[in-house]
Amino acid sequence: MTPAERLGALAGRVAKDGLPAARRSDVAGRVLDLLGNCLAALSQRPAEVVAATVGEWGGSPQATAIGSAARMPAPSAALVNGTLAHCLDFDDTHLPSVLHPSAAVVPAALAVAEQTDASGPAFCDAVAVGVEVTCRLGMAGYDKENANSVFFDRGQHATAICGTVGAAVAAGMLRGLSAARLTSAIGIACSMGSGVIEANRTGGTVKRIHCGWAAHAGVVAAALAANGITGPPTVLEGRFGLLRAFCGDRFDLEAVTRDLGERWESDRIFVKPYPCNHFTHAGVEAALRIRRRGVNPATITELTLGVPEPVLRTIAEPLENKRRPLSGYHGAFSGPYTVAAALLGGGGLGLSHTDFTDTAVADPVRLALAARVTPVADPECTRIFPHQFPAVLTVRLTDGAVLEERVRHNLGGPENPLSAADLTAKFRMNARRAVDDAVAGELAALVTGLASDTGPATITGLLRSAL
Repeated sequence: MTPAERLGALAGRVAKDGLPAARRSDVAGRVLDLLGNCLAALSQRPAEVVAATVGEWGGSPQATAIGSAARMPAPSAALVNGTLAHCLDFDDTHLPSVLHPSAAVVPAALAVAEQTDASGPAFCDAVAVGVEVTCRLGMAGYDKENANSVFFDRGQHATAICGTVGAAVAAGMLRGLSAARLTSAIGIACSMGSGVIEANRTGGTVKRIHCGWAAHAGVVAAALAANGITGPPTVLEGRFGLLRAFCGDRFDLEAVTRDLGERWESDRIFVKPYPCNHFTHAGVEAALRIRRRGVNPATITELTLGVPEPVLRTIAEPLENKRRPLSGYHGAFSGPYTVAAALLGGGGLGLSHTDFTDTAVADPVRLALAARVTPVADPECTRIFPHQFPAVLTVRLTDGAVLEERVRHNLGGPENPLSAADLTAKFRMNARRAVDDAVAGELAALVTGLASDTGPATITGLLRSAL
């Protein structure tokens, strides 16, 4: 069997036999996290533009786009919801591939689950396998020697490429496709995934729709496979297959199928506790620990933020701008600002959306403290990266004391997971930007029930009525 055929066989087997309750519950937690992110992003301009665009298309009422009281074709709903999921960059991350699997797969699965009136357990199974396929493809493009993603090194967004395939697998499972047709859905999706990341360098909002387009394309690929379009079984490893096309000769084909069905690559997914760039998170956690030790920020004379060397270009350069963010969005990519905000006390689980407004990042008290933060490369952090995004914060006080907090494992990762209460708190923080607390609580209860009995259509129905 080719790698694509083995993935198709796994998907077909799981769709028939199901997954253990614990894995379904894990998926329900990811769905809760993602829906909160979607609700928090409803006022974001890229999401509004995508919603308006698909509104012009019209079509059969099959699935719910979050924020709309009307239903629309499943591919359109997936495009809207995938855009919402990634719009605030608050979605989960797989390491070390550094891709965002749930933001592409869950919106596709949610749209098709509503279209087909699938059960909650079937939905969870489809999401689990779709996310696993996405992560494994991401790892096939991970360069162990250089500790980076070949996709990203070549200017490509791994999430948009690999996520399309995972979304197609999830959508195909919910449509009841055979293993052979699931393999074709993979083959079709490999012709559809794309995404370049030049916007990360020079601007533009297009990256925010990448997960939406991956979800949309995955739904379409599964529909085409269901209706008889076929894909090449050698689509992953072939001379003109996905991995060679996107990664050249720098790919690990065995990563796609190694211990398939026994070891879950998706267990290495990290949930973000703070609404800012993931590279800043360990510094935030270190600052929160310093704060919990009772340190008065007014007594701090100097702070040194040690991070992995590759991270500096994102959160520390140019230092003058990182110490004085140009906007709320820019503040989310600043090591000095996020450390200062956490030391002074932010919202949510330590920092919230309110800490990244244009007003918040212009606060003179925060700016004065951020000016004392000097980011540097730390050898141990560099060694651990990118399996974790660690940090060490050294604080010097007016009385001469020196305090240090080293965070080797990110909060929200498998070694330091968020509790169920933390996940719910993050969801409520996000959801309250769009619905009242009573609706947020009802949604949380319904999503938690996905693993056992709640149907996805019940959740989307509540979303339509509440928004």
